[in-house]
Amino acid sequence: MNYTLSQLEIFCSVVEMGSVTEAADKLSLTQPAVSIQLKNFQKQFQQPLYEIIQQRFQLTDYGSEIYQNALPILEQVSQFNLKLRWPKDTLIGKIRFSVVSTGKYIAPFLISQFVELEPAVTWQLDVSNKSQVVQALEQQKVDLTLMSILPYHLEIDYIRLMPNQLYLVGKRSLQELQSQVLDFESFVTKNATYNPKILEKLPLILRESGSGTRTMMEEFILKHQLRVNAPFELTSNEAVKQAVMAGLGYSIMPLIGIKQELEMGLLQVIPVDGLPLSTFWYVVWLKQKKLNPATTVFLEFLKVNSHNTEEEFL
Repeated sequence: MNYTLSQLEIFCSVVEMGSVTEAADKLSLTQPAVSIQLKNFQKQFQQPLYEIIQQRFQLTDYGSEIYQNALPILEQVSQFNLKLRWPKDTLIGKIRFSVVSTGKYIAPFLISQFVELEPAVTWQLDVSNKSQVVQALEQQKVDLTLMSILPYHLEIDYIRLMPNQLYLVGKRSLQELQSQVLDFESFVTKNATYNPKILEKLPLILRESGSGTRTMMEEFILKHQLRVNAPFELTSNEAVKQAVMAGLGYSIMPLIGIKQELEMGLLQVIPVDGLPLSTFWYVVWLKQKKLNPATTVFLEFLKVNSHNTEEEFL
């Protein structure tokens, strides 16, 4: 085959934009030039890559496979061209960082100062729940992960960062809560907190299975042998927060994601014996994985500067 990098770029641009005209605008080329290069690219394949349906560009199944194969080639070319432009001693590389959903509040602060020092390093930042993050780490699809519950079934190294604390929170004040629970006073302890049994009287909102927050919440419920009513299960910390603020129920949530709402009075902490649940945030990597220089330098940076992130949130 004699396809060119320019033809690969044009093909991928037409796929992404959905039309030759829009791809030509994106690439600052004329429409005839894009059409000619696209046809020349197609001639090198024995099967059709695309069809034009109602004046829109549509990939065939075969064309979709070619598109997926072309993307990493163009990414490598982009990285190669980037390296050509940077001075000799510049740190260059890509860090693939997977973050549990609540960790999205922390990750930007971990990265921001490092980006100022090493602007040539590029990032792939994925936000998922705990089970997906662990799977990506185990399959070596990422270099590093940020999580609060360590995957002890894997051979890992880690850096311990700031504490992660989870509280019971709700929209209603304590006075409003008291009016909801007829035998409320029986739950009050000598420390003016509440017996964990109070959770049996409240509608609870859960994160989805596989979430680290859900795991910690379930461990607390099991430890205290609670029979709870949980009418809602939501797939992100942000969704849980919005549901709690709407008055749909209560939840045990990480402090890191609700500080602003607490300060504004949109959420209230309900003091309960045994809460907050406490763990730490960790940056984790596989022991056997060979890390690229950019990732190694970032880890050294974290070891020295992680206290700066803690000060941002405490």
